[in-house]
Amino acid sequence: MPLLRWLRRRRRARLRAQPFPAPWCEALSRNVALYRVLPPDDQRELEGHVQVLLAEKSFEGCGGLTLTDEITVTIAGCAALLLLHRDTDYYPGLRSILVYPSTYFAPAQTHLGGGVVLEGTQARLGESWHRGAVVLAWDDVLRGAADMHDGRNVVLHELAHQLDQQDGWADGAPELPHRAMYRPWARVLSREFEAHTRAVDAGRPTLIDPYGALNPAEFFAVVTEAFFEKPKQLRARHPDLYEQLQAFYRQDPAALRDAVDRADPA
Repeated sequence: MPLLRWLRRRRRARLRAQPFPAPWCEALSRNVALYRVLPPDDQRELEGHVQVLLAEKSFEGCGGLTLTDEITVTIAGCAALLLLHRDTDYYPGLRSILVYPSTYFAPAQTHLGGGVVLEGTQARLGESWHRGAVVLAWDDVLRGAADMHDGRNVVLHELAHQLDQQDGWADGAPELPHRAMYRPWARVLSREFEAHTRAVDAGRPTLIDPYGALNPAEFFAVVTEAFFEKPKQLRARHPDLYEQLQAFYRQDPAALRDAVDRADPA
């Protein structure tokens, strides 16, 4: 096993060191707004992660979609945002990324109580499976990646689920780099989830997507979206939550936005 890990690290280092194709850089610059505001060093790191993800993950077009480099590079670029500055194993449970052209329909069950289950289909924009796959709708990927202020990015959402599931459970508690981080994480995330659920149940407006009130796993996914897309608002209104996410992702997107705003006040 140590030899296999060493060989894997060596292969990934070679992939990251390869020249990044100009058309791929153009696709990231055109489609991924968060890539455009990264410092140059972070852009280079992200590009290296993109090369590894494209080499190791299987992308499959579904529903008649023909995959292009623009599609795969855009998705990998969004996924790589969650890996910056971290000791990463590149979503080890993820093998396949299935991409539909737009909203797709999947089997769904609705429990009506009394043992009655209604079976049908449900329209979806993305989902993350325990068994090694993420499903995405390309038009929603593109829409979310292009707008870094709306708090919605389906790739960030579904790949946050992959991080959450690395320990085998989708419970809003991903593997943390240090044991000492688990207690404050549990305290803050539990408190924030409960407060968010109360606000949603009461019909009060929330910065965090109301969908996060469904369960702790969805809460972690939507606050990840908010952390990267609405970082200044999240820092101001949920400072303890922002601090926990900052420690986990090892990034400070609010400070980055502050710098961007100072450089371009308009």
